[in-house]
Amino acid sequence: MNDRKVLFGLHELEGIGWKSIKLLESAVSGAWSELRHMSTEEMKAAGLRATAAENVYARLRDEASIDKRAGEYASRRISIVTVLDPHYPALLREIAQPPWVLYCKGDLSVLEQAAIAIVGTRSPTAYGRKAAFDLARDLSAAGVCVVSGLARGIDSCAHRGALTGEGGTAAVLGCGLDTVYPPENASLYDDVTKKGVLLTEYPLGTQLHPGLFPQRNRIISGLSLGTIVVEAASRSGSLITADMALEQSRDVFAVPGPISSPKSEGALELIRQGAKMIASADHVLEEYRHLMRRGNEGRKEASEPGPSLSEDERKLLGWMTAVPVTFDELLELSGFEFGHLHSVLLNLILIKRITPLPGSSYIAL
Repeated sequence: MNDRKVLFGLHELEGIGWKSIKLLESAVSGAWSELRHMSTEEMKAAGLRATAAENVYARLRDEASIDKRAGEYASRRISIVTVLDPHYPALLREIAQPPWVLYCKGDLSVLEQAAIAIVGTRSPTAYGRKAAFDLARDLSAAGVCVVSGLARGIDSCAHRGALTGEGGTAAVLGCGLDTVYPPENASLYDDVTKKGVLLTEYPLGTQLHPGLFPQRNRIISGLSLGTIVVEAASRSGSLITADMALEQSRDVFAVPGPISSPKSEGALELIRQGAKMIASADHVLEEYRHLMRRGNEGRKEASEPGPSLSEDERKLLGWMTAVPVTFDELLELSGFEFGHLHSVLLNLILIKRITPLPGSSYIAL
């Protein structure tokens, strides 16, 4: 039994949580398959309760049951991604308690893109719904994956906006993938599966429980470079996600709203505490221009066949997004001579890969 199968088997075992698995990992210094050779006494010495140690001991000697359980996921077209896998999301790996296992349904490739989370109240105003949809739409159009929690309100608006663009969306659930919650989001659940990815750390059959949702919030922020809060009351669960983002050393953005609206209290308080106030996707993208460019370049070349590009043309495209970049910035970034830069830009305009804007600036098409 290899390390990956051992970890999956432990994760599927009822009564064994994140901390118990961490104790076992430490006991074998990350050599998971060595757990099969540990006695229950050694597991108890490592910190497990007696019942938990006995259950782990029995599970690791029943490889057939682990294989059968893995088969249930395969039959539902659910991918199992463990923290041991190279395609486990890199940013998520950096948080204090990264999920040992993620269960994913849909297009896993969206998790390889730069991601921004959008969260907010479950009962937004018309202003909040439009703000969330428009931000998500524009971020996705720039190739950014929009992350949210598939909840009512702002989450749903964010997913729907993101589905209109290339970046797609990732929905982090607070339940197993065999449960659609809230039930009215059944069609959105299906849409995200087709043009994005659903993911959770909870195994199939996990019962809904309010305590699971705050835990999933660390995954929403952990997958993302930054978190945008759109309309949140003073005690909103969205503020938990924002707090987790700060704990993870990620950025927090907030959309301002009317000072008289209770729905704006949380976002306005975040701004008062130092969150960046934003009014458009460009305000977010400008923070990550150096990270977004590479992803956009690859997607455009893959999806838009056309004239082959020179090395210098590819280099310039790597610094361009839907956010305008000036000639002077490109001159500094590229190190090109003035005349050469002008020539390369002109060719990119002619083949319709970029478009010029007033003020000697350019955006990618």
